[in-house]
Amino acid sequence: MAEHESLEFGKADFVLLDNVSMEEFMANLKLRFEKGRIYSYIGEVVVSVNPYRAMNIYGRDTVEQYKGRELYERPPHLFAIADAAYKAMKRRNKDTCIVISGESGAGKTEASKYIMQYIAAITNPNQRAEVERVKNMLLKSNCVLEAFGNAKTNRNDNSSRFGKYMDINFDFKGDPIGGHINNYLLEKSRVIFQQDGERSFHSFYQLLRGAPDSLIRLLHMQKDATAYSYIKVGGQIKSSINDGADFKAVADAMKVIGFTGDEIQTVYRILAAILHLGNLTFGVDGDTTLIENVKLVSVLRDLLSSSEDGVEKALLYRTVATGRDVIEKQHTEQEASYGRDALAKAMYERLFCWIVGRINDIIEVKNYDARVHGKNTVIGVLDIYGFEIFQNNSFEQFCINYCNEKLQQLFIQLVLKQEQEEYQREGIPWRHIDYFNNQIIVDLVEQQHKGIFSVLDEACMNVGKVTDEVFLQGLNGKLAKHAHYTSRKLSPTDKSLEFDRDFRIRHYAGDVVYSVVGFIDKNKDTLFQDFKRLLYNSSNPVLKAMWPEGKLSITEVTKRPLTAATLFKSSMISLVENLASKEPYYVRCIKPNEVKSPLLLEQERCRHQVEYLGLLENVRVRRAGFAYRQTYPRFLQRYKMISEFTWPNHDLPSDKDAVRRLLQGCGFDGDAAYGKTKVFIRTPRTLFSLEEQRADMVQRIVLFLQKVWRGTIARMRYRRMKAALTILQAYRRYKVKSYIREVIRRFKNVRSMKDYGRHVKWPTPPKVLRRFEDALKSIHSRWWAWTLIKGLSPEEALQVRAKVACLEALKGHRADMGLQRAWEGNYLQKRDSPDSAASFALVSSELQRKDKFMRVLFSCNVRKINRFHKAENRTLLITDRHLYKMDPLKQYKPMKSIPLYNVTGLSVSPGKDQLVVLHTRDSRDLVVCLQGMQPAGDSRVGELVGALLGHFNSCPHASSLEKLPGSRAVRFE
Repeated sequence: MAEHESLEFGKADFVLLDNVSMEEFMANLKLRFEKGRIYSYIGEVVVSVNPYRAMNIYGRDTVEQYKGRELYERPPHLFAIADAAYKAMKRRNKDTCIVISGESGAGKTEASKYIMQYIAAITNPNQRAEVERVKNMLLKSNCVLEAFGNAKTNRNDNSSRFGKYMDINFDFKGDPIGGHINNYLLEKSRVIFQQDGERSFHSFYQLLRGAPDSLIRLLHMQKDATAYSYIKVGGQIKSSINDGADFKAVADAMKVIGFTGDEIQTVYRILAAILHLGNLTFGVDGDTTLIENVKLVSVLRDLLSSSEDGVEKALLYRTVATGRDVIEKQHTEQEASYGRDALAKAMYERLFCWIVGRINDIIEVKNYDARVHGKNTVIGVLDIYGFEIFQNNSFEQFCINYCNEKLQQLFIQLVLKQEQEEYQREGIPWRHIDYFNNQIIVDLVEQQHKGIFSVLDEACMNVGKVTDEVFLQGLNGKLAKHAHYTSRKLSPTDKSLEFDRDFRIRHYAGDVVYSVVGFIDKNKDTLFQDFKRLLYNSSNPVLKAMWPEGKLSITEVTKRPLTAATLFKSSMISLVENLASKEPYYVRCIKPNEVKSPLLLEQERCRHQVEYLGLLENVRVRRAGFAYRQTYPRFLQRYKMISEFTWPNHDLPSDKDAVRRLLQGCGFDGDAAYGKTKVFIRTPRTLFSLEEQRADMVQRIVLFLQKVWRGTIARMRYRRMKAALTILQAYRRYKVKSYIREVIRRFKNVRSMKDYGRHVKWPTPPKVLRRFEDALKSIHSRWWAWTLIKGLSPEEALQVRAKVACLEALKGHRADMGLQRAWEGNYLQKRDSPDSAASFALVSSELQRKDKFMRVLFSCNVRKINRFHKAENRTLLITDRHLYKMDPLKQYKPMKSIPLYNVTGLSVSPGKDQLVVLHTRDSRDLVVCLQGMQPAGDSRVGELVGALLGHFNSCPHASSLEKLPGSRAVRFE
C-alpha cells in the first residue's frame, strides 16, 4: 500500500477499491487526476494519466525519495517502478523490462524519458568517466530518435510513429555499460502523405527552419516548408514546436553519440533528396513518360552523389530480366509516380534504420567477458504504440492493434503466472480465475495458413492482377465461421460495413472496422530493384552502405522479399519472447481528453482506454484472491505499534507468529491467510482499519518520542555545558598558574637587583587576572617603597613622608614642589637670617620650654597681608603644637600663637606665587606670602604643605583633600 497519501486523494492502489466496477474505477481515477495525482497503482502496475502541464515531481530531491525504497513505501510514481526494476536486476541478478503502453498522446514517450533519466541519476555513484559517457549517449539517443521517428498528429504534438524497445546493459556493480535499440513498424507512409492538421516527421521541419543558410544553399533548398509537396500540409500548421532550437539540439546529440561530420551531412542530403523527390512531376508526350521539371534531376544527382542519367533512368524505366535477356520497360505516368513515392518512403525508412543501427554500433557493449567482468544484466524499456481506432483504419492500424493483442496476452499471462507462482511459493490455495483470453484473436491474425497475415501473403503471391477485393474475398472464405471476424458479405444487414472494402474484428478492447484499401500494396512494399542499384552505386559511402542488396546484378536470381506483414509478425513474436524471458513491470498511460486540458478528464474516453488497456481485468485478477500481501518483517515494521504483543519488539518464536497475534488482537484473523514468508489480507477494509489504528498510534508515539528526544537533547546540552565549564575552569587554572609561575620567574632575584625590579616588565595576564595584576603591582610598589625607606634615619623618614604627602596633595596642580632637593624646614635658624639666628634660637627655645613642643616643622620669613590689604614683614614658626606669628624687627617677639589643632587647612594657588592661606576654626585665616626663596621657585610652598600634611598624617586626626574653586586646598579634619 502506498504511503503518505490520505484518502482525500482517493485510493492510491486500485486493488483497494471497495467494489471492483468500472464506475468505482473511473470515480477514483477522476478524483486523483483532479487532485493532481497523475500516478496510481494496480498492484505493481503504474497507471499514468497525462497531466498536460509541467509538474515539479521529477527533480533530484524526488529521485532521492524513491532511490532504494520499496514500491509501496512512497506515493505512486514512475520512479518507483523504475527503481523496482533496477533493484530486481541488481539484487537478484535478473533481467527486467518496463513495458509502457497507451494510445497516442497518453504520455508514453515522456514516461520512457523520465525512466531513463531516473536510471541515469541513481547509477555510477563513483562518477566513472566511461559510465558517464554511456549514460549520456543513451539519453541523447532519445533526442535523435524523436527527431526522425516522431511527428505532430491531431492527438499529440510529439507522437512516436514507431515502436521502440531499448535494452540497457549493466555490469555487476549496477552501472550502465551499453545498450541496444530495436525499432518496429515506422509509419513511413507519413513521408508522402499526412492528414489535415498533422505534420510529417520532425526532421524535415527542423532542417528547413534550423539549418544555417550555407547548408540550405548546399542542399538547393529554401526555408519555406510549403514549397515541398510532401510536407506542405504540415508546413502550413502553426505549432508551439521550436524546430530551429531542436535542429541544433539534434545535431549536438548526434555529435555526442559519435556520428561523424560526413555521416551527419549525408543525413541532411537524404532528407533534402526526399523533399525534392516529392516535387518531381511526370507528364506524357505521346507514348513516352517524361519528367516535367528536369532541373530537379541534377539536384537529386548532386544530393545522392550519383549520375544524372542514372537518376532519370531509374525514375522512368524498370529493368526486367527474362531468362538471360534484360529489357527496359518504361513506366506509365502512374507507375512513375508510384515508384517516386516508394523510393521516398524507402529512403526515409532506410535512413531511420541506419540511424538506429549506427547508435547500436556505438552504444553496444564491447569487449565484455562475463567470466572476467561478471554477469551482464539488462533492463529493457518498451515504448510502443497503443491500441488505435480511427474512422478509416488501415494496414498500419491493423498491425498496431495486433501488436497490442500480443502484448495484452503476455500481460495477462504474466500477471496470472506471477499470482499463481506467488500463491504456490507461499502455500496458499490457488483457485481458477476467469478472464478474457485473447489468444483466439492473436491466432486469428497470425495462425499459419488460416490467419489474416497468411491470407494476405497468399494474395500477394498470386500471379496476375491482385486487388484488395481479392484479399477480402480470401478472408471471407477462410474466416466465415470465426466468432471474432465479420464483413458485409457475411453480415449483409450490417450497414456500418461497406461491400468489398470493410471487415470487422472483435478485439479485446472493442470492435474495430478495417478498410482493405492499400493492404496489398503496403504488404508487398514494392521498391524497384533499379532504385536499389542506383543508391548502392552512389559515390557516397554512407548512402551506399544503406543499400547492400543493390550490388546484385539484374540477372541474378533473388528470393521473393518477405512481406511487411511477415516481417512485423516475426518481430512481434521475437519481442514477446524477449519480454517473457525477463521480469516485467508495466506502465499503462491514459490520455484524459482530446483538447490537451490539464483540468478535464473525459469519462467516456478514459473508460474506453481502461477497457483496451485491460486495467479493470488486471484489478479483478489481482483481487481474485487477496487484495494485499506483504512479507512478515515489513508488515510488522509498519503495524507493530498497534499491538502490545509486538511493540516495540516481540518475544514470539517468529515474525509469522507475531503477525498472527497482531491480527488476532485486532479481530482480523479470519480475513487473513499466512504464507511461508508473507501475510495475505483478503479485503481492503481490513487494511484501511489497520492504517487508521496505525495513524492514531503513530501520533501518540511521535509525542512520546518528542518528549524523550527533547529530554535527551536537554541532557546532552547540559552535559556539553558542564564539560565546557570544566574545560574552561581547568584552562583558567592553567592560565593563572602559568601567569603566577612567570611572575615568580621574572621577580625571583628582585632583592638583589639594583632597582629592586623596577625595570622588570610584567607578563600579560589573562583577562580573569587583570585586577589581580593591579593588586600584585601595588604590593610590589609597596614592597619596593618599604625596601627603599627602611634604611632611612628618622629625620629622613619624616622628610620622605612629608614629600609624599605633598606630592599626593599637589600633583598636577603646581609645576614644581621642590621635591628634588632636601627640605630643611627650620630655615630661620639654618639659612635665611644668619645674623639673627641666635635671637631666633633663643626665642624658639623659650617657646619650647613654655609650650612643650617637640620639634619645629617649618620656619620662614613671610609677608603678612591683613584684612585692610596691608602687607607687613613677619616670621612664621610652625611646631608640632602651635603656629606662631612673630615680628622679626622686635627680636622675633611672638605676636600670635595658634594651637595647631585649630588649623583646619591651608590653600595655595595654582600659579608660581608663594601665597599661602592658613585656615583656622574661628575663621580668622592667616594670609602670608613666603620669602627667602631659592632658585627652586616655589619650593617652600610645597615644603610647608608637606610639613603640615606629614605631621597630621602621623597624628590621630586624618586628613582629607577637597578642591576649592581657583585654588588647591588641604583640609585637616
